[in-house]
Amino acid sequence: MNGGDEVVAASADPSLPLEWRFSQVFGERSAGEEVQEVDIISAIEFDNSGDHLATGDRGGRVVLFERTDANNSSGGTRRDLEETDYPLRHPEFRYKTEFQSHDPEFDYLKSLEIEEKINKIRWCQTANGALFLLSTNDKTIKFWKVQDKKIKKICDMNSDPSRTVGNGTVASPCFVNGGVPEVNNSPGGISSLRLPVVTSHESSPVARCRKVYAHAHDYHINSISNNSDGETFLSADDLRINLWNMEINNQSFNIVDVKPAKMEDLSEVITSAEFHPTHCNMLAYSSSKGSIRLIDLRQSALCDSHSKLFEEPEAAGPKSFFTEIIASVSDIKFAKEGRYLLSRDYMTLKLWDINMDSGPVATFQVHEYLKPKLCDLYENDSIFDKFECCISGNGLRAATGSYSNLFRVFGVSPGSTETATLEASRNPMRRHVPIPSRPSTALSSITRVISRGSESPGVDGNSNALDYTTKLLHLAWHPNENSIACAAANSLYMYYA
Repeated sequence: MNGGDEVVAASADPSLPLEWRFSQVFGERSAGEEVQEVDIISAIEFDNSGDHLATGDRGGRVVLFERTDANNSSGGTRRDLEETDYPLRHPEFRYKTEFQSHDPEFDYLKSLEIEEKINKIRWCQTANGALFLLSTNDKTIKFWKVQDKKIKKICDMNSDPSRTVGNGTVASPCFVNGGVPEVNNSPGGISSLRLPVVTSHESSPVARCRKVYAHAHDYHINSISNNSDGETFLSADDLRINLWNMEINNQSFNIVDVKPAKMEDLSEVITSAEFHPTHCNMLAYSSSKGSIRLIDLRQSALCDSHSKLFEEPEAAGPKSFFTEIIASVSDIKFAKEGRYLLSRDYMTLKLWDINMDSGPVATFQVHEYLKPKLCDLYENDSIFDKFECCISGNGLRAATGSYSNLFRVFGVSPGSTETATLEASRNPMRRHVPIPSRPSTALSSITRVISRGSESPGVDGNSNALDYTTKLLHLAWHPNENSIACAAANSLYMYYA
C-alpha cells in the first residue's frame, strides 16, 4: 500500500535536519489482529543498488521487493531527462517473490531443535540479470539465485476449435500409425497437419538454492558478511569466525577462535562481525564486553591477535550488576567509505574512527530513560534484546530502534545536533516531540558525547508509557537515498526524507 505520493524536491544542503514522511507499508495488520510467530520479520537488507529489498522472517521465508519508480525512459524532452538524472519521487517498492529458505531441523547428535528463523540476509553481486543472496539460520547458510524465467506454452495445436465435446473442451484429433494424426477429408475434419508452436509468455521469478554451507558452527550463527573481493564471505557464531569461498561449500577456514581451553574460563563471546566495505583483508568483530576488534588477514592465518582494539575508556565509579550486560555490542556497521564504524549496545549508539582507537568519536543516548528500569528489563529478558543499527550512504546520519515500535535518527557529522524520534506507523511523527539536547560533555579535544533522550523513566518523549513487547529490532538504510525500511512485528514500514 502506497502513501506520500507528493513530489519532494531534494534538499540543497544535506546537513539540514530531515523531515521524515511515511512512504509504504507491507503486511499492515488491523487493530486487534493477532500476529503469528512465524510471520515476525527477523532480517532486512537492501542490495548495493538500492533497487531490491529482502526480508526474512521467523518462519524461514525470504521475501523480495523490487523498486518500481526506477528510471526506464530512453528518451524524451529535456525536462524528462533531467528528472531521469535527478529523481524527485521517493522510492517505491512492490512485492517481487518469496521462497522458503530454511525449514526446521533436528540435530540428533545433540538432541537439539534448529529453528528455521532467518538470522541474517546479505546480497551478493548480480550477474546476467540474476539476483544472488546469502541467508542463514542458526546453523546453515544458503546461497540463492533468483532469476526471471519465461513461462513457455504450446499453442497452435492441430485441432479444430469448432469441434468441442460436451464440456466445452476441444476434441483431440485421432492419432494412428505410430502417432501420426489421421487426415480426415470428411466435412468438418482436419485437412492439414500443423506443427505445435512453443511461445514465451510472461516471466516469473524463480529461486534456486545454489550452495549449502553447513556443519561449520557449533554455536548459533549471528553474522554473515560478504567480502569486497566478491569471492569470499565470513560467518560468525559466539566463539568462532569462519571464512568461506563462495564456490566451495564443504570446507571453511577458521580465522578467529576465542574458545578457551576450559569453558569455565570463558569471559566474552563474539556478537557481530563484518568485512570492511573496500579492503578485502580487513574485518571487524564486536564482543559482549563492549569492545570492537579490527583484524588484518595479512598478518597471520589465525587472527586471534587484533591489529586495533576499540573500547570506551572505563568509567570511574562503582559498577552495577547490569554494567557488562548493557555494554554488550549487538550490531556493528561500517560506513560506506570504510573509515567510520557504527556500533549499537543496549543503551547507546557509538561512532568510531578506525584511525583512532582511544575512544568513540561520538556517543548517542538511545533510551537513557530506561536506566531506572534495568531490573524490570532483566526480569522480562528485554535487557538481552539485540537492536540493529544502520548508517546512511553519505555517512551523515545513523538510525537504530527502540521500544514501542520507535526508532531514532541521529546526525553523526561533526557539530550536528539533529535527532528525530519516529514511530513505525502511518504517522511516524505521532509521538515525536522535539527534545532539547543537553550540553555536550567533552571527553577530549576530539571526542564528544551527545545525550539526546527523554529523562522520564518508562515513558517516551510524549509521556506515553513504553511497551516493551513491541520492539523495533531490525532496520536498514537505503544505500543511495534518505530512505529507511524497518520491521514492526510482521509489518514492513518504509519512510523517506
